[in-house]
Amino acid sequence: MASERLSAVQMDGAGEKGDWSFPAVYTLGFLTLVSAFNYLDRSLLGLALPAIKAEMHISDTALGLVSGFAFLLFYSILGMPIAWLADRYNRRNIIALGFAFWSCMTLLTGWVVNIWQLALTRFLMGAGEACGIAPSNSIISDIFRAERRTLAFSIFGTAVSISSILFFPVMGWVGHVYGWRAMFVAAGVPGIVLSLMFILTVKEPQRGASDAKRKVRTEKESFAATLAFLLHSRAYICIVCGATLMGLNVFAASVWTPTFLTRVHHMTLVEVAATIGPIRGVFGLAGVLLGGLLIDRLIRRASHWRMTIPALACLLAAPAELVFILADDSWLWLTAYAISAFLLLVHQGPVFAAIVSVARVRMRALATSILLFSAALVGQALGPLIVGALNDLLQPSLGDIAIRYSMLVIVVTAALAGLLFLLAGRFLDADARRALEDE
Repeated sequence: MASERLSAVQMDGAGEKGDWSFPAVYTLGFLTLVSAFNYLDRSLLGLALPAIKAEMHISDTALGLVSGFAFLLFYSILGMPIAWLADRYNRRNIIALGFAFWSCMTLLTGWVVNIWQLALTRFLMGAGEACGIAPSNSIISDIFRAERRTLAFSIFGTAVSISSILFFPVMGWVGHVYGWRAMFVAAGVPGIVLSLMFILTVKEPQRGASDAKRKVRTEKESFAATLAFLLHSRAYICIVCGATLMGLNVFAASVWTPTFLTRVHHMTLVEVAATIGPIRGVFGLAGVLLGGLLIDRLIRRASHWRMTIPALACLLAAPAELVFILADDSWLWLTAYAISAFLLLVHQGPVFAAIVSVARVRMRALATSILLFSAALVGQALGPLIVGALNDLLQPSLGDIAIRYSMLVIVVTAALAGLLFLLAGRFLDADARRALEDE
């Protein structure tokens, strides 16, 4: 047992200067870029939905199933086994192989001719993307100390904003000029090239290196032991439930907001991409980074800020989303959308940092994957489906504005998630100490 534990002498973990060394920053930056492609590839379908509906003549419910359930089935099923492997084997290689595979599926989406082929590429894209976030979180937790992980995970969380600011408008222009199929080709090819660069330039970090000042458990844990350990963490359960509700919020909104703007505000595809992409990207980026920096400062005074800040962000996002959905004046709904974009992803970095803090070293990828599984199964699968089904239900009586009332679902989920994050903050310190026990 002792030989399997890492001591301060055995590890070259991050110190005060090592946290932001060039290798650490490069690895974090490349992982963030990979994650940006992860979000881009899965969100492209939302941008293409109006064109696909017109070409293939399918219902909103079917589109909701394909955009949500088809992607999430393999993503959810394979996420935990892949994370279990990532807790045991080379995480860099797992990420690189997954990146190459989902990029190939994105490329092939450009050649589908019916709903069944589209569903198949979404299935397989989900399988590849299951290799992304959980192993990345495990790597980040090994190159940044606990005191700096919230900021590191907040930077990692800017992937959504990078995708929105840099990639989404470009893909919207490509789709407008060359058609929706060209968007998937333009997104898939660079991903394949970058996956090769990733495996050649990123180094697999040593397990537990960031916990160099104390002995920690680094022996491999069974799946059953990991699950039992995590289920006894009250903070973990509250965080998973809150993240699940935010998953429903974020994914339902990302899939249906382009359609909402075309139906309610009569915007074209290129106008939607040029408007919501930059707004979501710029304000989301500002919210994630400022939230991470604020928590990085405040937790030196009181540790509860790790969950209080994300909780407040979610609670304030709910009324902003309500105004965005119901307002008719463009300046008002654009302002509300910018505010909600600023607030909605503030929770992401702190949540990932909290998850790895309550899990032991060889549990971190699986702990993250369970959270992603829950958020995906309920959030990403049901979110688009619920809105799509409500659209079809309300369409006969309300017409195109039915989607305005269907999307009120996201207001409720944001408020409930905020309350759960507040509750998690009450248990976080005790559960983090439990994870560091050297037994």
